[in-house]
Amino acid sequence: MTIPSAEGFLQASSCLPGTATEEREVVDALTREAEKNVKHGDLRYLVSQSWWMEWQGYVGLVSYGENGTEQFPQATNRPGEIDNSKLVLAERINGSEEPELQRTLREGEHYTLVPQEVWQRLYEWYKGGPEIPRKVIFDNPTDKTYIVDVYPLCLKLIDGRDSSEKVFRISRKAKVHELYSMVCSLMSVEQSEIVIWDYYQRSKGKKLFNQNDTLEEAQLTMDQEILLEMKLGESSLGFSTRSTNDELALIPLEPSTSSFSIAGGPTFSNGFSSGIGSSFSQDNSFSPLLRDSEDGYNSLSNGTKDGTHGLSGLHNLGNTCFMNSAIQSLVHTPPLVQYFLEDYTCEINTENPLGLQGELAIAFGELLRKLWSSGRTSIAPRAFKSKLSRFAPQFSGYNQHDSQELLAFLLDGLHEDLNRVKKKPYIEAKDADGRPDDEFAEECWNYHKARNDSIIVDKFQGQYKSTLVCPVCNKISVTFDPFMYLSLPLPSTVTRMITVTVFSGTGDVLPMPYTVTVQKNRNCRDLTKALADVCCLKDSETLLLAEVYERRIYRYLTNPIEGLHSIKDEDILVAYRLPVGHEKLLRLEILHRRAERFLVEPQFNINRKLIGCPIVTCIPNGSTGKTDIYAAVSAVLVPFVRAKAHSPDVSAVKLNGSGPSLDGIVLTDNGTTCEEGLSISRPSEDDNAADDELLPFQLSLTDEKGSTRNAIDTDSNRGLGLVIRVLMDWSEKELGMYNIDYMDGLPEVFKPGFMSKKTRQEAVNLFSCLDAFLKEEPLGPDDMWYCPGCKEHRQASKKLDLWRLPEILVVHLKRFSYSRYMKNKLDTFVNFPIHDLNISKYVKLTSRGDQHPMYELYAVINHYGGLGGGHYSAYAKLVEEDNWYHFDDSHVSSVNEDEIRTSAAYVLFYRRVGGSSTVANGGPVDIEMVDSLET
Repeated sequence: MTIPSAEGFLQASSCLPGTATEEREVVDALTREAEKNVKHGDLRYLVSQSWWMEWQGYVGLVSYGENGTEQFPQATNRPGEIDNSKLVLAERINGSEEPELQRTLREGEHYTLVPQEVWQRLYEWYKGGPEIPRKVIFDNPTDKTYIVDVYPLCLKLIDGRDSSEKVFRISRKAKVHELYSMVCSLMSVEQSEIVIWDYYQRSKGKKLFNQNDTLEEAQLTMDQEILLEMKLGESSLGFSTRSTNDELALIPLEPSTSSFSIAGGPTFSNGFSSGIGSSFSQDNSFSPLLRDSEDGYNSLSNGTKDGTHGLSGLHNLGNTCFMNSAIQSLVHTPPLVQYFLEDYTCEINTENPLGLQGELAIAFGELLRKLWSSGRTSIAPRAFKSKLSRFAPQFSGYNQHDSQELLAFLLDGLHEDLNRVKKKPYIEAKDADGRPDDEFAEECWNYHKARNDSIIVDKFQGQYKSTLVCPVCNKISVTFDPFMYLSLPLPSTVTRMITVTVFSGTGDVLPMPYTVTVQKNRNCRDLTKALADVCCLKDSETLLLAEVYERRIYRYLTNPIEGLHSIKDEDILVAYRLPVGHEKLLRLEILHRRAERFLVEPQFNINRKLIGCPIVTCIPNGSTGKTDIYAAVSAVLVPFVRAKAHSPDVSAVKLNGSGPSLDGIVLTDNGTTCEEGLSISRPSEDDNAADDELLPFQLSLTDEKGSTRNAIDTDSNRGLGLVIRVLMDWSEKELGMYNIDYMDGLPEVFKPGFMSKKTRQEAVNLFSCLDAFLKEEPLGPDDMWYCPGCKEHRQASKKLDLWRLPEILVVHLKRFSYSRYMKNKLDTFVNFPIHDLNISKYVKLTSRGDQHPMYELYAVINHYGGLGGGHYSAYAKLVEEDNWYHFDDSHVSSVNEDEIRTSAAYVLFYRRVGGSSTVANGGPVDIEMVDSLET
C-alpha cells in the first residue's frame, strides 16, 4: 500500500489544506500507514507537546479526560510555526551541526513523536523547527515491538597523539563493528589500521574487540570518552613509532571536517547476549583488580583515608541519579552488606528463567564490594547499569526514571538471581474455608516460601491481610499476600473536598451550601452520611443527591455505592431534604423560567431559558390534582418570601382566601410513613371552579428539559412515571414577592483557591499516611472483583491489615500523581521518626513474638524539584559509626541527623532493632513525632 498524499484534499498549487478537518485526515492517514508498516531504522521526529496539543485542538482531534470520557479540545485559531526551541540547548555540542536535546525531557509531557511522513507534512504547512529526528529500533522483531532512540549515546572521540576531540552520536544498540565503521568515516582511516579503547574519564580501560557486542553491552555510557589508536607499523601516514611494551603506539590523526547526521548513520542491532557474562568467575573467586579494570579503575587506593569504608560516590552516567540513590540505599543496608561481602556465589541461580542467570546479582555484588573497599572516591556503575538494563529494558538509555520503580525491579531481579528454589512447585491457591487467620496466614506464607526463598525474601518481604466484602451479597474473601515495600498515599491525595447545596423539600429553610471532606475512593453513601452530619439531618429525613446542569436536573445519584470519581470538580451538586420513605411517593420536580408577561395560556413562549435551580418535593400518590400541585409548590417557596411581602400571618398564606395552603407537606418527627406525614389542605368543589386568574403564579406540566408546556388538569395529573415535572413562569409580580437569588449561582463541587493551596502544604506524619493506606475503601471501577457468591464482578470494599513485618521495612511515599495529560508532585512535608518507630497498633496480633518490633531509619531517597527536571540523592547511615552522610552522585558529605527530615523524602528505609512481644501498643516513639501524632 502506498502512503496517501495530500491529493484529493489539496489543490496541486497549494501546500496548505483547505480546512482543519482535511489536515486531521491527512495526518491520521499518514500515521496509520507508518505504524502499520514500521520497520527497523525508520525515523520518528520530536514535536513540542505544547504545539502538538494546540494543533490537536485546532483540528478537533479527540482527547480523553481523567474519567476516560471523550473531550474535544476547543481551539479555533490555527497554530503558528512549530516551535521546538524548548526541547534543545541553546548551544550545539562540539563538532556537531545538530542541536543538543535537553536531557530531562519526558514523552507526553514535553514532546510527542510523529512519523517522518507526518513531520514532513506538518513542516510544509507550518514551517518552524528545529528538526529533531530519531531512529526506530526493534527490541523484538518477532512481535513488532520497537523503541525510539530519543537519547542516543553521545561519545567523545579522543585522537591518541594530539588529544584532539570529536563528538558524535550513535545508538546504544549499535554493535562495536558499527562504531568502528562510524569512526573510520569520521576520521578518514581504514578499520584495519585502528583500535578503539574504552577511555572513561580519560583512563585507559579495555579494548573494544568483540565486534558483535552492542555498545550497551560494552558498557559505554553517555558523554564518555573513547580513545583511537593506530596499530604499529600498519600506518601509511609516515609517523614514527615508539617502542613500548604494548603492541600499539599512539599515532596522530587529523580531525575530520565531516559531520555526522543522526538521520543517516549505521544500521542497528537488536541482539542481546543471553549467556552468563565474562564477569562470572567460575572458581567463585573475586579479583578486585579484574573487576576494577572493567570500569577504568585499578585496585590501588587513591584516597587518603585508608580506613574509610562505604563512603564512595557513584558517577552520574547521564540522568542516572535515580539509580545512584537507590544503589546507595541498598549498599548501606546492613544485611545486604554482610551477605555480598561474603561468598554468596553458591546461591546464584543460573536456571531461573525469570532472572538474568545470576549476572545482575554478580554485578550488584561486585559494585557493592567496590563501594565498600577502602579509600574510594567515586565509582562508575557502568557494568551494573548494563546488566540492569537487560533485566528491565525500560531503564536502558539515559532518560530520567522513578527511583522507587527502579528499586522495585532491582529487588525483584536480585531475588530471582538468588532464589534458592531451583524448580518452583505448582501450588494451587486455597480459600480459608473458615479457618483461623493464624493458621491460614502461616499456610500462605509457607506456600510463598516454597517458590520464593532468597536473601531478599528473608530480609525485605512481609505479609499483609487483604479482606474483600461484596456490596451485594456480603460475601467475605480473605487472602494473605507478601509485600516487599509499602506504598503509602499522602492524606492530601486520598481526601477530597466536595461542596453540595442542600434544599429543603418541605419549605422549612433556605438552601445552604455545605463543604465536606471525604475519601476520594469512597461512594455516594459516604458523601450523603457526611452531609447528614453537617446539616443536622433529622431522623425522619433523608437526602436525595442530584447533579444540576443548565438549570435542570441532569441525574439523580440514587446508587449508594456509585464511586465519587464520577463527580467532577466543576459539577454542581444539590441535595434535597425529603421524608424517610419518599421513594413510595410521587416526586414533584419544579423548574423555573422568567416570564416577560403573565399569561394563562399554556403554550406561551416556550423558547425562553431556564433560571434558578430545580426544587424537588413529594406529594401523596392520590394527591395529583391541580390544587394539590399548587399547594406543594407554594409550600416549598415559603423560605424565599421577601420580608416586605410578609403578611401578619405569613406562615398560613392562602391562595386568595380559598386556594391551596402554603403549609403544604408536613413532616412528622417520629419517622412514621410518609403518607401519614403529608398534609395538604384540600379545596372544596366550589374552589375547583375558581377562576385560574386568581392563582398566585403560572404552572404548567413540562418534560425533563423544560422545553414543553401542557396545562395542568384539575382532577389528576398522574402519568406513567414516578416524577411529575412542572414549569413555573416567574413574572415581575412573583419576583417582587420571592427572592430567587438563593436558588441561583450555586457553587461548584470544588473550586481551587486559597483553601486548596493551604491543604496541599499542610504537614502530615507517617502514621496518618499509614492510616490512609490501611483504611477500608471501595475498589475502583477498573479493578472490579469477581464475587464467588454473586458470580458477578462487583465493586467490592477492600481492607488491608499488616500481618507479618520484615526485618527491612521500605516505605514509599506516593508523591506523584499521573493522568493522561497532567502530572503532579506533592511537596508535602511528611514527619517521620528516625528512632523507635513503633507500628504495632497497625499489626494484627498473633501468637508470634515478632509483631511488635522497633524500627530505626538508616537510609532515605530524596527527590528534589519537579517531574521533568527533578534530581535524586540519598541519605545513608554508617551504622558502625552512627553517622549520617549525603550521597549526591559522586559527591559524598557528612550531614547531621536533624537534617534528614525534609519535604524531599521519597523512600524511607527502616531496620528492625528489637522484636519483643512484650512491647505494648503504646510503646516509645520518636520524641520529635509526639506533636505531630497529636494533630
